[in-house]
Amino acid sequence: MKFSRQTTLRAQATVAGVGVHSGLPVTLTLGPAPVDAGFVFVRTGLEGSDREIQATADQVIATDFATVLGDRDGPLVSTAEHVLAALRGMGVDNATIEIDGPEVPIMDGSAAAFIAAIDQAGIVSQPAQRRFIQVLKPISAKVGDSFGEIRPYANGFRVDIEIDFTNPVIGQQSYGFDLNPERFRREVGRARTFGLMCDVARLWSAGYALGASFDNTVVFDDERLLNTEGLRYADECARHKVLDVIGDLALAGLPLLGAYRSVRGGHKLNHAVLTALLADRTAWRVVEGEAVRRTTRPVGEVGRGIVGGRIAAAYGPDVS
Repeated sequence: MKFSRQTTLRAQATVAGVGVHSGLPVTLTLGPAPVDAGFVFVRTGLEGSDREIQATADQVIATDFATVLGDRDGPLVSTAEHVLAALRGMGVDNATIEIDGPEVPIMDGSAAAFIAAIDQAGIVSQPAQRRFIQVLKPISAKVGDSFGEIRPYANGFRVDIEIDFTNPVIGQQSYGFDLNPERFRREVGRARTFGLMCDVARLWSAGYALGASFDNTVVFDDERLLNTEGLRYADECARHKVLDVIGDLALAGLPLLGAYRSVRGGHKLNHAVLTALLADRTAWRVVEGEAVRRTTRPVGEVGRGIVGGRIAAAYGPDVS
């Protein structure tokens, strides 16, 4: 196993589309960021000056149908989860995300366009060790009939998802995997957001899904899939839930070393588990990897500080 340095993007790359809920056109540009910056949204197109917001759990102000980041002046960036999933899933530690509208473009409903933008920009190593949040004990949360839990895990970051829809076409599905860039790209990154035709009128009347279409959403009625091109995976709905988890938990601010499991989950549950974890200072610690082959025993302060530790293979070697 290798210990990795932090990474950022070599150059900028831009995508343009519409917001799935707002229906508004928006342009998003991914770019480099310095060591320890994490993911920073830069909201342009506002009256006055641009505004920056750190993509962290304490900046989440809504989770009803998407993850929304904002500050005391109100929401700044909605539907942040797919671009954050692409950055975390592809092994990027530090990036700026410049956006000229209120919502990240939905593109085709998956993270594929953001993965392509990352490929275009390129990933480079930085002169600092990657840091992780290592989960030390189980933390769980319930939201209605949804349950989520994150536990210690020796092999990096793992996600296990179970969904259970009364819609007979979706039904019960499950999916789980250990995160690494290759598996993320192949197994999860192309999984699209999905919805039910029976919910459309209600969402529209509430001001949501104004930009949704068959080009960016997998749609079901009570009897069949309505998209003529079919599914990308037989269990695409469950895989998309995994994608959402990776994006929502990227708001930890650092990559997680732990195993996350959810049953009938969504953005609200993901945020509840993450905030419960971060609130319990005995449940985690920050560990810093170093380039050694032997396994070292982590030592340090629980809940804060940087200690020596073993990086899991899930995050792979340095890139250049």
